[in-house]
Amino acid sequence: MKLNNDYFLLRHGQTIYQKEQRRVNYPAKENFSITLTEEGKEMIKQVAEGLKGKAIDLIFASPFLRTKQSAEIVAGILGIGKIIYDHRLVDINLGEFSGRPQEEHSNFFIDENERFDKRPAGGESWRDVMDRASSFLADVEKGYKGKNILIVSHGDPVWLMAGLLSGLKEEEFLSTRKTEKNNLYPEVGELIKP
Repeated sequence: MKLNNDYFLLRHGQTIYQKEQRRVNYPAKENFSITLTEEGKEMIKQVAEGLKGKAIDLIFASPFLRTKQSAEIVAGILGIGKIIYDHRLVDINLGEFSGRPQEEHSNFFIDENERFDKRPAGGESWRDVMDRASSFLADVEKGYKGKNILIVSHGDPVWLMAGLLSGLKEEEFLSTRKTEKNNLYPEVGELIKP
């Protein structure tokens, strides 16, 4: 796929969920008590320092607090005055499994391939997240040309956008999720350059 812009994808910094290794899914609705830890802020500061030479023109971010905080840290270090928030960049909605143990959500699927189309009640599939990410990227590609763009989002949306931007076929996506080879699934505070 020929792109009009150059993209950098950043997963938000560490929250208490990662610090304490909570095996519980995030709530579906925004929870303003889920903020970046001090370590999470430091992760993002380091990423921002590394982006100084990349001439970032625009920052888009999920409107959730953990991504807002991450985007604001980067914007402050890079001297970018405005962050554009877009709801299409929010984390996957796990519906009935939101706020519940991760194992319950995992057990809902026979295998990971099923996660592309099977949705929990009130939630989203990976295809749903891919569709909104694709819609977002199409709008950005229509609206801008020749820009260096940073997108601050969450694990699944970043992974799926990285795959879309890399021109992967759907059957190739799983081979880039948390694997040693060609990993496009970001750790917290990790920058992906598709």
